[in-house]
Amino acid sequence: MLRYGPLSRRLVQLSLPILVENFLVMTLGTVDTLMLSSLSDNSVAAVGMVNQLVNLVFIVFQVISLGTTILCSQYFGARLHDKVVQVVGVSLVFNFLCGLFFSLVLFVFAPQILGLMGLRAELMAEGCQYMRLVGAFAFLQAMSLAISASLRSAGLTRYPMIVAGVVNVLNIVGDWALIFGHLGMPAMGVRGAALSSVICRGISVVLLFVFLFRKQISSFPKRLFSPFPWSEMGRVLKIGVPSAGEQMSYSLSQVVITYFINMMGNEQLAVRSYVTNIVIFTFMTALSMSQGGSIEIGHLIGEHRFNAAYRLGRRVGHLSMMITMAIAIGTALAGPLIFGFLSDNGEIVRLGCAVLWADVLVEYGRAINFFGVNCLRAAGDIYFPVLTGIAICWTVSVGFSYLFGIALGGGLVALWIALGMDELTRGCIFLYRWKSRKWASKAFV
Repeated sequence: MLRYGPLSRRLVQLSLPILVENFLVMTLGTVDTLMLSSLSDNSVAAVGMVNQLVNLVFIVFQVISLGTTILCSQYFGARLHDKVVQVVGVSLVFNFLCGLFFSLVLFVFAPQILGLMGLRAELMAEGCQYMRLVGAFAFLQAMSLAISASLRSAGLTRYPMIVAGVVNVLNIVGDWALIFGHLGMPAMGVRGAALSSVICRGISVVLLFVFLFRKQISSFPKRLFSPFPWSEMGRVLKIGVPSAGEQMSYSLSQVVITYFINMMGNEQLAVRSYVTNIVIFTFMTALSMSQGGSIEIGHLIGEHRFNAAYRLGRRVGHLSMMITMAIAIGTALAGPLIFGFLSDNGEIVRLGCAVLWADVLVEYGRAINFFGVNCLRAAGDIYFPVLTGIAICWTVSVGFSYLFGIALGGGLVALWIALGMDELTRGCIFLYRWKSRKWASKAFV
């Protein structure tokens, strides 16, 4: 019989550092938004649009990172250390090469990409400045994701947390200095926010490499990579590509929905950017618990302890849903105070508060969704979340967003309700899949 005590403590040990790390990483973008909001709402709207596209590229980098986390977690549970080293090595090489390619694309084709997104002429200059600088160094994020995935899979979640803390402090100082012109620096506005982010990502990669070599993998022996382990590369891609497919589909759908919001006007686009940054802190606990739980589930699967994995997954789901709902309702109640601080535009404040209440439905569904997707992936059930996510995202999320928000004229609040329908539908399907235990026959080790 499963004893909840030891596994629950392990869940806390894994999830708490991930929660702090996610909080700090997500605060990076929020700090940019807060500081740019004192310049203009247009700056916030331009940066918000660019970040949608850049985050889509970052999802591509997670193709390998997701495969690394899942495979290494099961190898770790099965005590196959050489396999772990091989997987980490090939993931670093692949992410670096992919990062260089996308860095070049984002830098060279920034105006064309933003033009296709329908970014308004008055936002184009700031959007291109931000995208070219952040995009040129996108490969740094690719490396960070690969190293963090390796450390997390071994249960060393506190080290990415430490790096995120250091980088967060540096970014706050960097934004303050480079956006507004303090500490002898020129006032660079949006370009300063981008430069600060790039510098901080570079520091993050250096620190993560230090922890990787000192705490997990001291070296990459030549005997493990000569000949090159193409079989492990293939296995990582076999896991990672479908795993990232669901996230890629979701992110693409969000880009299309952002295009719909852009059709509504600059105020709606600014509200979308504000709300997106605010609700990050609402779903952070559910995300962190599901990530921590998936690592331990991967270890349990590697040890062939399927019943323990099932019970732990259910515990993660129940806790994350309860905590998320409490935070979502509290955030909606605090809406007037939050938006009153962020903007002097009365329409933005009114609309933002209404959207926060609609977001309560989104967060409830998202908590179930996080639990289902991460637990199924960790168990090796890769393809079901992908196919389900693609089908529901593009029919419910995109289809109903256009119907409610644009065709029927419901605006941003109606569009947000459609997003909630999407999250809740996918979450319930994934919950049923977990309860069916069909994932128990799909382990990789």
